[in-house]
Order: sequence, then C-alpha cells, then structure tokens
Amino acid sequence: MKHFKIPVFFGLALSFLTIITAGAAEMKTAPINTIFGQGDVNPYGKFFTGQTYLQGLVARDDVLNSSIANVTFEPGARTNWHKHSGGQILLVVAGQGRYQEQGKDIQILNPGDVVQILPDVEHWHGAAPDSWFTHVSIEPNIPNNQVTWQDPVTDEQYK
Repeated sequence: MKHFKIPVFFGLALSFLTIITAGAAEMKTAPINTIFGQGDVNPYGKFFTGQTYLQGLVARDDVLNSSIANVTFEPGARTNWHKHSGGQILLVVAGQGRYQEQGKDIQILNPGDVVQILPDVEHWHGAAPDSWFTHVSIEPNIPNNQVTWQDPVTDEQYK
C-alpha cells in the first residue's frame, strides 16, 4: 500500500503542474515596460480581438468614483466598439496604439498621450499592428459609469 501512494502522489503533482504550465503558456511577457505590471490574461477577452492583459490598480470605488487599470495589448489586439456612460481617460505608457471614435479618423497613440473620452462616445482602442501597447484606463463617475460593448472592429476598420 505504501508503494502505491507515492506514485499516485507524484502522478497527481505532475498533472497539477501540467495544468498550471499549460495555462501559463498562453500568457506572453510584453517586451515593453508596462510600468505597473502586465497582469493576467484579460477576463473580458470576449470583447476584444487578439490577446490582452489586465492589471487592476484601483478597484471600482464609490468613494473616489473611479476604477483604474493597466491594460496591455499584444500587436494587433484591440477592443470592440464600445462606450462608457461616464466617460473614460486613457494614459498611454508604452508602445504604439490606435484610437478611433465612431465617424472620425484613427489616431496614432504614443507614450505620454492622453485621450479623454466623453460619456457615451462610441470608440475603440488597441495596439498598432506591429507593436505591443500599454495604457492606463481610468473610468470616472462610478457607480454610474457602465460600459456598453458593441460589435468587434473589423480588419477593414482597423487598417
């Protein structure tokens, strides 16, 4: 009986390590300085094209009325079209990105750029086709700031 427990223990341990390693393999490390940390695979990925990572900095806070997060995009990754009922502010910290409001031209984003998005303005943002991209997202006017996710940005719209 003692001989059986050791192989079972190591078998379970190996299975557990395989599961952990498989999950970690999906996450790449950004070759740019994400300043606040890259974070984990974005749990809102169904509203994005491509791979993104999210590092919460300040949780939704009804006292300070804000939520702040560091978002890192792999090259070509982008949000769906969306709008925030309370607006959004983007602080570009690394890489090169793209931002577009519905009906307007795409803007090229570089470190140090600040994008102020007024309430209910339909927009998308993400990485350039050949660059990782990181921005800090500030959602003011909590708890009344709700995100309405819309259609994905098509490759034609992106380019």
